[in-house]
Amino acid sequence: MEKVISINDVTYHYKDNRALNKINLDVYENEWLSIVGHNGSGKSTLSKLIVGLLSMQYGEIFVCNTLLTEENIYDVRKKIGIVFQNPDNQFVGTTVKDDIAFGLENSGIERPKMIDLVDEFSEKVGMKEFLKREPHNLSGGQKQRVAIAGVLAMNPNIIILDEATSMLDPIGKKEIISLIKELNKNKNITIISITHDLEEAAHSDRIVVLNKGEIDMIGEPNEILLKEEYLKEIGLDVPMSVKLTNKLKKSGVDIKTSVTKEELIENLCQLNLKM
Repeated sequence: MEKVISINDVTYHYKDNRALNKINLDVYENEWLSIVGHNGSGKSTLSKLIVGLLSMQYGEIFVCNTLLTEENIYDVRKKIGIVFQNPDNQFVGTTVKDDIAFGLENSGIERPKMIDLVDEFSEKVGMKEFLKREPHNLSGGQKQRVAIAGVLAMNPNIIILDEATSMLDPIGKKEIISLIKELNKNKNITIISITHDLEEAAHSDRIVVLNKGEIDMIGEPNEILLKEEYLKEIGLDVPMSVKLTNKLKKSGVDIKTSVTKEELIENLCQLNLKM
């Protein structure tokens, strides 16, 4: 697969605090990569370096084969969209329609095309009927959908979700995870999810575990999430599906590995059929 981001020996310090230490990581086209870690592990610092919100101190980052520098940062940002933890901090328009159109208007998109794009992407995220509503009066899940629509309208190659589901209720979180899946698989958008929620990370293609500014592990969800004791040691709580699978195995039940709720339900049904 083609690399869309290459991070080479990246180190970053906040005064006397080393947030990242010699990070080397490749992100591939059309994959969903989750970067997980406890608070202070360096994951948000890494996301801000990728989009140029923090200036590089040591190392290099390539985005779509272009070295990220201060001179080309605005060109590189056209290839990456980012959705933050609190969507209220991203809203600038008085209505949903105005907010989705904001980036397009700043890019000089002609009005007829801009209107078409707002309609298209508000519909893709299920928010077309809310175009005349004020963003601040929406639910948490709806706000994130609006923020994602605004990013999608700019046609990025990559979307970074920086703790984008952490403030949502279970229904809103489920909606956003379903939307991420659809964007990744059907729209061929590379997704980088910055999160401490392993329930969310379980749905991704690969997981990177950051601990104290360094990469501890990289692997598929069924490799990483079954290491229950290790994850607890570094301050992460494994998904309930993994906890239940491990308990069943310890009690002698021959059940397949389950890292998501959907997999657990399927495996329990198969187990029931065998019995």
